[in-house]
Amino acid sequence: MKVTEVLEPFLPFCRRLVPSRLAGLSLALLKSTALEAAILAGHLLLYPTGLTPERRPPAPPVPTAEPDGTARLPVAAAPPVVLLHGFIDNRSVFVLLRRTLAQHGGQRVESLNYSPLTCDIRTAAELLGRHIEEICERTGSGRVDIVGHSLGGLIARYYVQRLGGDLRVRTLVTLGTPHAGTRVVPLADAHPIVRQMRPGSQVIEELTRPAPGCRTRFVSFWSDLDSLMEPVETARIDHPDLMATNVRVTGIGHLALPVHPAIATGIRQALDETHPEERAVGGLTVA
Repeated sequence: MKVTEVLEPFLPFCRRLVPSRLAGLSLALLKSTALEAAILAGHLLLYPTGLTPERRPPAPPVPTAEPDGTARLPVAAAPPVVLLHGFIDNRSVFVLLRRTLAQHGGQRVESLNYSPLTCDIRTAAELLGRHIEEICERTGSGRVDIVGHSLGGLIARYYVQRLGGDLRVRTLVTLGTPHAGTRVVPLADAHPIVRQMRPGSQVIEELTRPAPGCRTRFVSFWSDLDSLMEPVETARIDHPDLMATNVRVTGIGHLALPVHPAIATGIRQALDETHPEERAVGGLTVA
């Protein structure tokens, strides 16, 4: 006799105690928590490798002729992709994502670090703008794409929406970014940049102001199991003036967003599409 058969008389009673939907959610939460713990352990090992700034090789020369000497028609190259990490993190969080983008997208990928001592989102956004100008000058590209995780997405959005960065940023992809502010971990308010990520802060209020004519396209990935977003819907972009697509992710937590291969595929598709805002997006389920 199988052990499971002993439980059969008690199953109706168990179903009354634990509804199937709640049981399913608990199982998904358990799997997500285990994955988050594994990712955190791996990231702690990689963290020291991302403390120093990335070495940036010069842009390769663009050939002007075919091997037989005939002139080559100009081809519009995909813009560079800039990766921007979250709070108290560094570029090492993007090890897997940058490899995927470089291998499958054929785009130049660069990771930026901002100081862990950063205390103001607006100052960080100004510094990001200077980095973007340097990248454009060095690569000869007029625009870039940005992928920002958590706080990195908020810094990039402030640059785009409030500092004229829409002239330089073609597409901004955010991963678990508190666009409307998050209420998680009240004790963390001792840090000024955490206070700026709270609902109703001056920075969050500035991002709700009108932004007519904003040229940047936004794609926001938000997870229903993101423990750092309170409420989880705060990672959506809801602004009448912005071209925004919100992609709901089911089955993973905050730390997995820049790591999971399914999310990386979604990011590649978002960067490849000319008009992602015209695509009907139901969501992304990660088993």
